[in-house]
Amino acid sequence: MTTHVDRTIAALRAQHDRLAELVAHSSEETLAARSGAQEWSVADVLSHLGSGAEIMRMPILAAIDGTPAPEGGMQPIWDRWNALSPRDQASQYVEHDARYVETVEALDAGQRGELLIDLGFLPEPVPLEVALGMRLDEVALHAWDVHVAAEPSAPLDAESAELLLELLGGSMGFLLGFLGKPDQLSQPARLEVAGYVLELGEGVRLAPRDSADNVDEVTASWNGPTEGFVRLLGGRLGAPYTPADVGVSGNVTLDDLRRVFPGF
Repeated sequence: MTTHVDRTIAALRAQHDRLAELVAHSSEETLAARSGAQEWSVADVLSHLGSGAEIMRMPILAAIDGTPAPEGGMQPIWDRWNALSPRDQASQYVEHDARYVETVEALDAGQRGELLIDLGFLPEPVPLEVALGMRLDEVALHAWDVHVAAEPSAPLDAESAELLLELLGGSMGFLLGFLGKPDQLSQPARLEVAGYVLELGEGVRLAPRDSADNVDEVTASWNGPTEGFVRLLGGRLGAPYTPADVGVSGNVTLDDLRRVFPGF
């Protein structure tokens, strides 16, 4: 059976190939264009993805070798990337992201099932599924930032969106505590979406509908594609980028949910 790890690696490869193709045909105007990330150009986004690939590859290599995660901090890496020209930021993104993807593609079945990754900023090492899922979350949303610079109606990649919904409703659920601000709501809400229930109360929790507590107490429903909901969680469903078929019914509105998930 194909695991989340296998599917995530395949999604990371697909995302890389699409962005590499875009970079290969990009002009200076393309790289300077405003992206879907506020105050970042397309080149800025590619620089962020490239530095992220460099940073997130190191603890995976350390786990493969059985050595401690590297120390030294991320700021020197960010400073080096920030000093590059837009063209170099784009080309080096392709180079470093390819290395990351090739590294995880080369993992055998045992490694894919057993590796624990010390990311350095979490209390303890996480399964490979979580480390890869966190990278996919970053890549999928920032790839969308790049694509909407040229096509404002571009959706998030459908396979990546489905995977992220499953992961946020499972092993990556802890991230919702960082993404969501449920105190922005005047009352608790339980939003049903694509077979899941998003619980917004004292905290934020996403669970499959058949395992959610008090499933009969759903107070609102999501209407629209899964990719739009995943973009909402990442703060990327502003009015200019919201498809006409997206809406929310019940005791919360779409604007309420935008306040809960302001993005990064």
